[in-house]
Amino acid sequence: MPVAASAAIAAMAAVVCAGLIVIIRPWLERYALAHPNKRSSHSAPTPQGGGVAVMAAAIAVACAASFFVPELGQTNTPASLIAAVLLMAGVGAMADLYPVHVAPRLLLQALAVALVIYTLPAELRAAPFLPAWIERILLVIGGLWFVNLVNFMDGLDWMTVAEVVPVTAAVAVIGCLGLLPPLAIVASLALCGAMIGFAYFNRPVAKLFLGDVGSLPIGLVLGWLLVLLAGTGGRAAAVLLPLYYVADSTITLLRRLRNGERIWQPHRTHFYQRATAAGFSVTEVVARVFAVNLALGALAIATVVFRGTITEIAALAIGGALVARLLIVFARGPRA
Repeated sequence: MPVAASAAIAAMAAVVCAGLIVIIRPWLERYALAHPNKRSSHSAPTPQGGGVAVMAAAIAVACAASFFVPELGQTNTPASLIAAVLLMAGVGAMADLYPVHVAPRLLLQALAVALVIYTLPAELRAAPFLPAWIERILLVIGGLWFVNLVNFMDGLDWMTVAEVVPVTAAVAVIGCLGLLPPLAIVASLALCGAMIGFAYFNRPVAKLFLGDVGSLPIGLVLGWLLVLLAGTGGRAAAVLLPLYYVADSTITLLRRLRNGERIWQPHRTHFYQRATAAGFSVTEVVARVFAVNLALGALAIATVVFRGTITEIAALAIGGALVARLLIVFARGPRA
């Protein structure tokens, strides 16, 4: 895809998202305030629901791209994919506005993930060494976990921006190298741009949060992009791109299970949350996460440009070391 077209898609999504936020923000301030709880990093009620603008902008721009960019004339967004994103956003909106029991919430999330997996081409295999039906079941389970870990990690100003922007930018670059279909490229560019448009309002100290209405569907779209990437020959890249988020959330979950904690209850024990409690500022935390994610994105792109087992092993080793180092730094806190 031409650089100009790529930049136009991202820029348009950013502008549309920012404009929508300006329009809906007074309503969010009145009806969708997030009050501090055990999980919160904020101390004053703050409007949430910015994810409505992010997802609306991303979907609108992605769907409109084929009309304005001739090279994308064959880019048609499957109705089931849009339906899954809207369903996941609806689940998030309910959670933002009303208490929702964990069981029906997970059931609806699983349905949305299953719809996304249903859109995958039959020949696409992320794990070809497994029977296809087992692979699909595991993808639904893994997708459900991924959606929720993205939600869990959305607990600090700019944190989701620091994750989504590098990941989607790297996916777009990899797609332009020929590894992904046009639809995935457009979706990644649109989501990247929308998150950039949201970033201004979410900067520390945030005046607006994504809310579950944003973090859940964002996790769904990211998961879909990563599965496409893994299924088209970029398995190492698909592992590298979300490595920090997956490591922080999974290790935290296992630690809480070991301690006998109720894992569905709010908490502040993720590594990035422990870092702020130990003395790091919000900006210091997200800057470190952003830098590591940029490095992971570069490593992921390298595995596609320089194909080979040695390159993949080296990139995974370097990426793992970078993430491990960041988690250790966050756990220890700033040095005296």
